[in-house]
Amino acid sequence: MDAAEYKCPNCSADLKFDPVTQKLSCEYCLSSFTIEEIKQICADTENSIPSAEETNMQQDFEEHTNLFHCASCGADIMCDDQQTALFCYYCHNPVILAGKMTGAYRPGKVIGFKLNREMALDMFNRWVQKRMFVPKEFKSEQQAEKITGLYVPFWVADCNVSADFSAVGKKIRHWVSGSYSYTETKEFRVVRRGNIYVDGIPADGESKIDDLLMESIEPFDYSELKDFSMSYLSGFFADKYDVDKAGVFPRIRSRASQAGKKVIRDSIGSYNSLAVHVEQYNIMNTDWEYMMLPVWFMTYKYKDKVYEFAINGQTGKLAGTPPLDIRMLRLVSLGIGAAVAVFLGLTGGAFFG
Repeated sequence: MDAAEYKCPNCSADLKFDPVTQKLSCEYCLSSFTIEEIKQICADTENSIPSAEETNMQQDFEEHTNLFHCASCGADIMCDDQQTALFCYYCHNPVILAGKMTGAYRPGKVIGFKLNREMALDMFNRWVQKRMFVPKEFKSEQQAEKITGLYVPFWVADCNVSADFSAVGKKIRHWVSGSYSYTETKEFRVVRRGNIYVDGIPADGESKIDDLLMESIEPFDYSELKDFSMSYLSGFFADKYDVDKAGVFPRIRSRASQAGKKVIRDSIGSYNSLAVHVEQYNIMNTDWEYMMLPVWFMTYKYKDKVYEFAINGQTGKLAGTPPLDIRMLRLVSLGIGAAVAVFLGLTGGAFFG
């Protein structure tokens, strides 16, 4: 499989996408180019993605091909079926597997990284330093260096939700007049029916990444969506989806229904009690967009369990569960227990003495 590369038109060195400037930069001659400029300068690279017809003829072969050819050093490198952008293991140049981004696997939109590696490392270090009882290796420089800039494949859905809600609400009022106590109960028929449009519901299409972790670093700011260009991937890793629209739809349906429910419930107002008779939310239509969204990602294996950490590469929102060093926790607990016992012994002896 051939690899697409973006070369500096001035010195022929590799160009990498810079999250700070939102341009492709050359670290040798310090040239920089906008995405639109690169689309024109490197038109052959942009057009190296085959057409849908070519894709259909090559799809079976490409889905089972695990080799790519590095144009910089000529090496043939084994790669994962889902990877679409990575680095050559020999010359370390960024490469994009153009043949894997064809037809249905070509994203429509992309959000470029806004946090560079140094920013992500600083956020991780500040996050992990606040965690007690984690293995010291988890706080090590070697572990921090494993953080990876990854474009995660996302399905983003716009759903038309049909809502049907019927209930009886009660408002109760109590008051006292003279020597009498009164209670007034009013019942109201509460009905809500209509269509609710819920847009921009994301679901990652990568089976190897925990879905809840990706939901925890939402939202992404869709106002910064750009038309997809392979140049955004240069200098980062990227995967193609291995969970299709049908596979993510149960998650989309659940989130759309919850959003519709919130809209209906917020419109009802306040009652002392609400007896719901009918509450249904049906997805009538779904529009899809396949896009690449930026995530700084890290894994850590501890006692046969893999822990994941992620940072939204656009907004900086982070999430993860750090490993817990049970041995350290027990030692600290024993130390505290011993200190308490000594303190009680001394204060008890002084009291009775």
